[in-house]
Amino acid sequence: MNTSVVICVYTEERWEDIRQAVESVENQTRPAHELILVVDYNPELHLKLKREYPRAIVVENTHEQGLSGGKNTGVATANGEVVAFLDDDAVADAGWLEALEEGFQEPGVVGVGGRTDPLWASKRRPRWFPYEFDWTVGCSYRGMPAVRAPIRNVMGGNAAFLREVVSDVGGFHSGIGRSVQGRKSRPLGCEETEFCIRLSQRKPGSVMLFEPRAVIGHKVSKQREGFAYFRSRCYAEGLSKALVTQEVGTQDGLASERAHAIKTLPLGALRGVGEALRGDVGGLGRAAAIVIGLAWTTWGYVVGSVRLKVKRS
Repeated sequence: MNTSVVICVYTEERWEDIRQAVESVENQTRPAHELILVVDYNPELHLKLKREYPRAIVVENTHEQGLSGGKNTGVATANGEVVAFLDDDAVADAGWLEALEEGFQEPGVVGVGGRTDPLWASKRRPRWFPYEFDWTVGCSYRGMPAVRAPIRNVMGGNAAFLREVVSDVGGFHSGIGRSVQGRKSRPLGCEETEFCIRLSQRKPGSVMLFEPRAVIGHKVSKQREGFAYFRSRCYAEGLSKALVTQEVGTQDGLASERAHAIKTLPLGALRGVGEALRGDVGGLGRAAAIVIGLAWTTWGYVVGSVRLKVKRS
């Protein structure tokens, strides 16, 4: 089995991040078949990367601007049996690629996702930040499996798929995740969620596998450590989930979210209160953040659903 690694990039402001991401791929215990850097409508960055990384395949995004278009360009460029995606602000452990590839040895597996740990800019986790909401900063969260197990969808910044399968189901859809990347865009997501559900619906029996040994560290900027971003990311997730359910239906589109909201989040809030009573004042902050995060995500979903109904009418 050989794997093409795709890193989608868009701004020179992340030059050092890109360098570290590329270096982590080059230092894998099982080398990648090829490294593809997809540049999202930034000619200057494209030329700079071609000069800096002559051994990599550096291409411009030929699809719609944004992360989904970049991934589709990467898949179209790749020659490997498997296409793995790594965020441009992430660093992969040396055994990352080997662990992803081993996941495909199980019957029916068409996609494998790994564990993503936060690398906080301030070097320490904000005391109020609940583990149940680490997805807001693109990381694995409390409520996900702790061991290798089938899951509904992988997380897009640490995932691999059989290349032919991606093409068979039409690739990643634009208009759900970040259509225009950058700091000023609303922090939408869920393009990989919609893709995984659509893949499973069109190819019954397909398995998405969580492999906790495929580890990356994902950098969390100072801005994303703040409560304002947390709240806006929750709201944006609700908007995105409304778009997902329009594409794949509410039953599949919200199955994991219902379980998380009904089981994991109440336990997390109670845990936070209990920790506060035992002297950890940050526990109250975590409990409050869980309540607020759930409320804002729900509100985003309601607003997004109403907008879609008005648009259709």
